[in-house]
Amino acid sequence: MIQVNNVMLQFDGKKLFDDVNLKFTKGNCYGIIGANGAGKSTFLRLLTGDLEPSRGEISISPNERMSVLKQNQEAYNDKTALETVLMGHKRLYEIMKEKDALYAKEDFSEADGIKAGELENEFAELGGWEAESNAETLLNNMGIPSDLFNKLMVDIDPKIKVKILLAQSLFDNPDILILDEPTNNLDAKTVMWLEEFLLDFENLVIVVSHNRHFLNKICTNICDVDYGKINMFVGNYDFWYETNQLLQKQARDQNKKMEQRAEELKQFIARFSANASKSRQATSRKRELEKLTLNDIVPSSRRYPYVDFAMPRDIGNEVLEVKNLTKKGLFENVSFIVNKGDKITFLSDNALIPTALFNILAGEDEDYTGEVKWGKTITTAYLPQNNEKYFDGCELNLVEWLGQYSKEHDATYLRGWLGRMLFSGDDALKKAKVLSGGEKVRCMLSRMMLNSGNVLIMDEPTNHLDLESITALNNGMINFKGCILFTSHDQEVTETVANRVIVINKTKEFDKEISYEHYLRMLYFENKKK
Repeated sequence: MIQVNNVMLQFDGKKLFDDVNLKFTKGNCYGIIGANGAGKSTFLRLLTGDLEPSRGEISISPNERMSVLKQNQEAYNDKTALETVLMGHKRLYEIMKEKDALYAKEDFSEADGIKAGELENEFAELGGWEAESNAETLLNNMGIPSDLFNKLMVDIDPKIKVKILLAQSLFDNPDILILDEPTNNLDAKTVMWLEEFLLDFENLVIVVSHNRHFLNKICTNICDVDYGKINMFVGNYDFWYETNQLLQKQARDQNKKMEQRAEELKQFIARFSANASKSRQATSRKRELEKLTLNDIVPSSRRYPYVDFAMPRDIGNEVLEVKNLTKKGLFENVSFIVNKGDKITFLSDNALIPTALFNILAGEDEDYTGEVKWGKTITTAYLPQNNEKYFDGCELNLVEWLGQYSKEHDATYLRGWLGRMLFSGDDALKKAKVLSGGEKVRCMLSRMMLNSGNVLIMDEPTNHLDLESITALNNGMINFKGCILFTSHDQEVTETVANRVIVINKTKEFDKEISYEHYLRMLYFENKKK
């Protein structure tokens, strides 16, 4: 258990947190959420002891081992993969090294023998004799081949290193597990494996993640970092988000009767309480949810963008036909037909392939062979992954920048489109060249909504966005009535939007009207058979 009592943290006289009181208990998984810069990772550093609070205290139950996911891939370059995982249990690893040093002594004394005996006893108590085989099993379960176990980390592919560091944090059942963005750079199979691992994990987990699907799957509680406070709520991310949307809607309509509001919340809670993410927690969580009242839940003060892609004209039956499309060095003889109502996710082991395909479909690359035939009723809107050409060195403010792409140049009109993506007041007068990555994507979404087509082409649309913007974008994609061709590393977006999956590597390998969740399950069971 971790107890946070009256904690305040300030830097240079500015308070980041104040009056934080929380209790984290065994058997639960707590998701830490908040806007960019709110202090999520800083709060984890307080919990791990890397930072001291300016006031208050953080106490951990005695004799509980804490494990923290390390982010520095270069820290273990002189260690093997297996040794790196074993280092996840600090005391066990120390005993192993101390034993080796004692037994290597040429002048091994009686005192050394006594010390070695003590170490052997502690080693056995900590499960040391099974440690290596347990670490190997963990690596195997994560899809890491055994021929890498004794290879130095410096010589291992960065994508594999990420998995090894994750295995290090999970090794030997820690009492407290702290994970900061654990799904970053993980492939879909490993993310699914991690979800199942954490659902079966019986101790305490605290996680920061922008992966909403991950938070929904594993979390029993959400901790919202909002304007210097941290409020804890029962339920997963969707429950927190939809509850806040409901309360904000009710706050806008003060004439609703209290009974109607209470009934609305009751039905809402009942729907979520029947969908607990951890089966062994379901009964207790359901009781907690059923006890909730409106007064128990304080709506977040954070603002959400508004994403709505209107169609300029209805979509016809003929949308797109691609025949024998070949891009030298990437793919060849790719053919598919896009039908009315399709929302297709394009997957590949090579991230360059969907980008190259989308550039061709959007008319930005003519260096290919094959045929791309759009239907007569089709208009497209493209959100490229690389948007630097739209902003580099641009001296225009955002109103002027958006005006380049609009038939209507009235400043009030343009501000309205920017305002949907939270560029209001002086923010709309920022120079385009100074925007952050997330702000650039929000500008591109304003541009896309302004001139929306009936087919949207979107290359990693959630890149650089915070949870609030991702959620708004996800809703906009779900509600769009036309076709969408997209690729995204955000599992929640892909799972809730796509109704068809196309996999392209050197050639087209898979094309089926199927949900992304169904596709992942197919991969998962195929992998287990191997």
